[in-house]
Amino acid sequence: MKTKKLAIRAALLAVLITIGAAALHEMNMAPGAHSPYDIPATVTRVVDGDTIEVSLDGTKEKVRLIGVDTPESVHPDAGRNVPYGKIAAEFTRSHLEGQTIGLEFDVQERDKYGRLLAYVYVNDVMFNDLLLAEGHARVATYPPNVKYVERFTATQTQARENREGMWGIEPE
Repeated sequence: MKTKKLAIRAALLAVLITIGAAALHEMNMAPGAHSPYDIPATVTRVVDGDTIEVSLDGTKEKVRLIGVDTPESVHPDAGRNVPYGKIAAEFTRSHLEGQTIGLEFDVQERDKYGRLLAYVYVNDVMFNDLLLAEGHARVATYPPNVKYVERFTATQTQARENREGMWGIEPE
């Protein structure tokens, strides 16, 4: 009787392990891994340095990167566009266009224009922070989406001190 109970428990445990492994495989994660983002998406177009279009479950969505602002490059008022805006947009294009990315949301999921608001990850690196580190963006926080404001401020300070990107350009 004891052997039979033990065999049943072992079989039940094997089934549970199999189900758990299948669930992890379905989520495309290794056991023990933690994904830093909420959902995957594919970048179909880079609008400018801080706005992209993605395919999300077959639906096209515009995504505005949270916490950063790059110089303008495609503003309808051409007078607001600046040369460095094209550099920032090209940096974003070269890193994100055609890539599968992860989107992490904060408190507010959409802005007043209907765009998704997200922290963007490519190869598990937060791209919002990378824009700041390379000097292609400045910190721009809009409550309630302030989850990484301290991190972003520290990154921007370091980029300015190192004269990265736009921080290294001498004013005319």
